[in-house]
Amino acid sequence: MVFEQDLSRPGLVQVHGKAQSPLFRAANSVTVLGGSSKIREVMDQVRRVAQTSSSVLILGESGTGKELIARAIHDGSARRDCPFVPVNCSALPEHLLESEFFGHKRGAFTGADENRLGLFEEADGGTLFLDEIGDMPVFLQSKLLRVLQDKKIRPLGDNSLRAVNVRIVAATHQNLGDLIQKRLFRTDLYYRLAVVTLTLPPLRERPEDIREIAEAFVQRYCQEQGIPLKVIRARALEKMTHLPWYGNVRELQNTLERAVIFSTTRSIEENDIEAPRTRGTVAHSGVDSTGGASELFQELPTLRDLEKAYIEHVLQVSGHAKEKTARVLGMDRKTLYRKILEFGIRERESG
Repeated sequence: MVFEQDLSRPGLVQVHGKAQSPLFRAANSVTVLGGSSKIREVMDQVRRVAQTSSSVLILGESGTGKELIARAIHDGSARRDCPFVPVNCSALPEHLLESEFFGHKRGAFTGADENRLGLFEEADGGTLFLDEIGDMPVFLQSKLLRVLQDKKIRPLGDNSLRAVNVRIVAATHQNLGDLIQKRLFRTDLYYRLAVVTLTLPPLRERPEDIREIAEAFVQRYCQEQGIPLKVIRARALEKMTHLPWYGNVRELQNTLERAVIFSTTRSIEENDIEAPRTRGTVAHSGVDSTGGASELFQELPTLRDLEKAYIEHVLQVSGHAKEKTARVLGMDRKTLYRKILEFGIRERESG
């Protein structure tokens, strides 16, 4: 269940046969998810929702594979032979959003030299994947809601409505509940999108997937670079399983690509694995928006520093009683032990 053979990259391992469903062919050809119980649970949900026409909202941190799941839903559905059209809502210029989504007629605005289909018409019969839906401006949210209700669009400069048959799959790493409270996201649109909600767990909550993912990426990058396959040493793997991976699979992927390029032996060693950058790295670097150094930012601790300090504090207050500490921190004992190893916290027996 790692990845599929890619015809443009001969030699990649193929782990399924032709008889398997398009769902798994799609899921395995895009990236690597792993085979932990948490991922198997998500894929079971994907199987079931793919057979419906309901809108789906995918939640999860950046880099967890939300587009992968959206493609799996599309390829496991009756719409698989129609277009899958992904769009990053945070990447489009705001003044072009309406034209991008609904299209325009020639002369509708300055620069509109010809008729153009919008994303809804491009995805007609298939699936429109709205990534980072939380970044969509409120004015466009109301128009999107109308399309979901009426299943019709009106291109800019056109007086007539056009029927569209599109399934919406949306995704975000943001807390839409918070955005709703701040009036940055419409409640009615949320309920239209979240008919079915899927939540992808971050990589740090499923470290048992790291070996499978890492071996797949090392094989891929060795092949891309035209070098003999490198073996991941046990200490390197152990290091990877205890790192936080705030960027999730995407960050692990980039780390392994660098390791393949710069390692000087036939193996990936512990020193070849760079520790992930913490969430506070950019702010902690001390560079402000004007390009100068900010003494204030240089003095701020990172989230990693704060997390380590708080765990140490709770351990001290609890007399280093692991079960009590884990309960106060809201995590299980296994996660607490991993954090202690990750941060290098000195332990003593509870007394």
